[in-house]
Amino acid sequence: MLLADIGNSRVHLFDGNNVSHININDMIRLYKDTPVNYISVNSSFVAPEGSPWSDISSLLVLQGAYDTMGVDRKALCLSYDDGIFIDAGSAITVDIVRDGVYQGGFILLGIKAYIEAYERISKALKIDFNPKCSLNSMPFTTKDSISYGIISSIKSVIDSHSSDLSLYFTGGDGEWLSGFFPQSNFDELLIFRGLQKALKDYI
Repeated sequence: MLLADIGNSRVHLFDGNNVSHININDMIRLYKDTPVNYISVNSSFVAPEGSPWSDISSLLVLQGAYDTMGVDRKALCLSYDDGIFIDAGSAITVDIVRDGVYQGGFILLGIKAYIEAYERISKALKIDFNPKCSLNSMPFTTKDSISYGIISSIKSVIDSHSSDLSLYFTGGDGEWLSGFFPQSNFDELLIFRGLQKALKDYI
């Protein structure tokens, strides 16, 4: 049984051991006859007719969650009973769970969106982002000034909500971003841990 997290352009697929990332058309072509339990944030996605695919979104019950909360964020928050969960992708979502109850969260721009926003202000602010920019000293170049501003703003708002709870990172920029937070945890499987838990509770 495969688990799939279907996004707007890509599918994150878990076979029980490894995660792969493929586009939606390839997913349908390769696995249309394979049993798949999936969640989807893609409003235009329709499972192949006659395929043994099951949308398990309704099984993801997160106490305290609000009605329009994304199903992928719910899955993330179900992975552990306590934690601050950061999914660093196209957007950066930050959600807090304590004793299995959702405490709220917020959404930031993703790194690419930050960079594009600067460019829209002025062509002079079009830069190649420096992911290794140090936060320990003030920058002296436009490139590092923008990189510093992006990284420090993300880090500051997450730090302001950090407490005794563990920080869990996932997503395309998750491993890199977690490096700015001592003793944080990067786990590519967070969403799938949540899906497995929901399925186990249902069974």
